[in-house]
Amino acid sequence: MEKQKMVVGRLGETIGMREELIKKACTLSLKAHRASGKLYLYEKSRSSSEAVFSFPGSWSVENWFSSRPFGDMKADLNLFPSLRSIGTDEVAAVNEAFCRRFEVILRTTSFETEVKKAVAEKKQIVFAGHSSGGPTAILATFWFLEEYVRKSSSPTTPLCVTFGSPLVGDRIIPHALRRENWDTYFIHFVMRYDIVPRLMLAPLSSIGGELQPVLHSFNPRSVAMAKEASNFFMNVMRNVSSVASHIACNLMGSTNPLLETLTSFIELSPYRPFGTYIFCTGNGKLVVAKNSDAVLQILFYSCQLQCEAEITEVAGKSLKEHLGYENELQGSLEMQNVAYLDDHLKELPLSSNASVEGEIGNLNTALNDLGVSTRGRLCLRAAGELQKQKQGNQDKINRNKTEIEKRLENIRKYQSEREARKVGYYDSFKLQNDVEDFHANVKRLELAGMWDEIIEMLKKYELPGEFEGQEEWIKLGTEYRRLVEPLDIANYYRHLKNDDTGPYMTKGRPKRYRFTQRWREHAERMGRGSSSESCFWAALEELRSSNKKFEEMEEEIVQCETDLFKWLNHGEIGKDAILDESTFSKWWKTLPFQHRGKSCIAGLMRN
Repeated sequence: MEKQKMVVGRLGETIGMREELIKKACTLSLKAHRASGKLYLYEKSRSSSEAVFSFPGSWSVENWFSSRPFGDMKADLNLFPSLRSIGTDEVAAVNEAFCRRFEVILRTTSFETEVKKAVAEKKQIVFAGHSSGGPTAILATFWFLEEYVRKSSSPTTPLCVTFGSPLVGDRIIPHALRRENWDTYFIHFVMRYDIVPRLMLAPLSSIGGELQPVLHSFNPRSVAMAKEASNFFMNVMRNVSSVASHIACNLMGSTNPLLETLTSFIELSPYRPFGTYIFCTGNGKLVVAKNSDAVLQILFYSCQLQCEAEITEVAGKSLKEHLGYENELQGSLEMQNVAYLDDHLKELPLSSNASVEGEIGNLNTALNDLGVSTRGRLCLRAAGELQKQKQGNQDKINRNKTEIEKRLENIRKYQSEREARKVGYYDSFKLQNDVEDFHANVKRLELAGMWDEIIEMLKKYELPGEFEGQEEWIKLGTEYRRLVEPLDIANYYRHLKNDDTGPYMTKGRPKRYRFTQRWREHAERMGRGSSSESCFWAALEELRSSNKKFEEMEEEIVQCETDLFKWLNHGEIGKDAILDESTFSKWWKTLPFQHRGKSCIAGLMRN
């Protein structure tokens, strides 16, 4: 068994947010509900080092769900460019109604101006929200991270704290936040039975009849409990069960074909948790979890009934607890009886009666208080095992890094030797006249196998979310792409694959180059497609083989020359590209004399 990791210090020190600030944020979030007509509250205090923006919830269905079954849409990348998987270029799904509400705040209020002023005053920015005010706080934090942290590299980082917040988006969001190292800025408090954090796991069609009365009962001005509470609770939890069971089967590696058949005719919610979740047991204890899959399982297993007779009681609690965060946190944050789940996922005792001590013993007691069954603990263990497997995959490719670098060095040597012979390595490889060309091809194929393995893991989300943001792999991927992709292009056109398949860029380019190009463009905040230096030879081959007249493709030729000039000056393409006998030089010399005389590369070609 691995050595237990003991967490030292108070909760606030561990999550990076003082307990008093948490209480203050909770109070202001509930106060925002009572501020009639205001889209947000901002507490201004010269003496305070924090600037707390709190957002009210809404009690109208249209502010929770749009017309789609789960009310989701693709994220606006103009507003949230990081909410996507970089390699696969998969954009995150987010709740449309919540996004529209935030956009109204951004567009029609002084919110942006007040945030800018608070940043200038070097205050700690805190976004807070209760109920559907939570998603607004989350989206405000996404916006702040894009505008102030990613774009301007501001040292000011935000905090987001929510209380009983519904889920906001799909699995791409936790993936993206880990890649950007932003997940630690999000803290979510959830009462054991509160139904709202589970609500978005059910489609509107299954809860539409009861949702509006339930939302009215959440309004702080309401004194009536919805009569529909029992039906509403059961309908939501039935859908939560479907999502949690499907995720659990995937965690445990189930190969049952019924699993795929089920999801082909039952649409499951795309929403997933992210950030740090703190579950309130109801008796003063707190359970902290960051693993998204584990949080989803707790959302299901902590709301299980012992018998049918409990339905009315638990359904009532599921609504009452949504309004009880302020009182609950007053006691819980004073007690500091906190259990941390993530460090012990793989070693959780399966029995609630297990004789364990120390941190695991404390965690076992807290899970008992949350009502997590043996099956639930198995699912939590599976979440920990998947996390371990992802890290194991990362360790494996880290070990391969040296082998990748060795083969790249071999190809660099091949490039420099060809250049010394006044023949560019692209042209030499395309001709395949020497044994060195054969050896370079062997290294090319070996590297392709190593990188394709990495890409397959990324496509299946089998690597930690942080991987695509790791500087060493972005750098290595860029070096690999620049050095080896020209050889792939040479091979493609040597075998005339363009005649059968079409242009390399549209039909033949492997994902290993598309992925690594996107990594660099995202990391360096470049425009999409602007780091295409490794594709220079493919663009050239298409220009050479075109039957168009010069006048018809002059614009493309000028763009090719402009790009080459920039890439040569930046060292992103080797000087061997413009050797006298290179494919490029021979082609360029066939262009009209008048065009060559005024070309931006004319000086380079004369030299």
